[in-house]
Amino acid sequence: MKSRSYHKVVFAAALLLGGSSTASLRAQDSGKPAVSSYPSGLEIAFEWQYSCANGRACSFSCPGSGGASNVTKLSIHLGAIPLNSTDRAVGIFYEFSTVQIPRANGFAITTGISTLSCQVQGMNLDYSGPRDPPTGPTAANR
Repeated sequence: MKSRSYHKVVFAAALLLGGSSTASLRAQDSGKPAVSSYPSGLEIAFEWQYSCANGRACSFSCPGSGGASNVTKLSIHLGAIPLNSTDRAVGIFYEFSTVQIPRANGFAITTGISTLSCQVQGMNLDYSGPRDPPTGPTAANR
């Protein structure tokens, strides 16, 4: 029974992310401000910001979730989303741009049993730390 309810939660999270992504695309077409591609209530604890000027030999892979080649910009966020009033699901949420695709995103959620990971190849790590980075040159480049 618990497995069945977990699948419902993951499906609901996918709908939330997918629905807000299509809303974002519609907003871009209509000239309105884009809606966040993250689910409501997401609390980000840690983030990584990567860049690759020309996208050549730059890629990433998040097992079980996705990845891309020719990546020019990548943001990975470790966070949690509320499932109900007492439970939370931990996950990684990412946004990226490639030479061919200006904006894309994805996520992976765990029940606490599996491992969340991403491998990044050939990209420069511009920032790694809490959601609110310190002020200075690194923050200005974000």
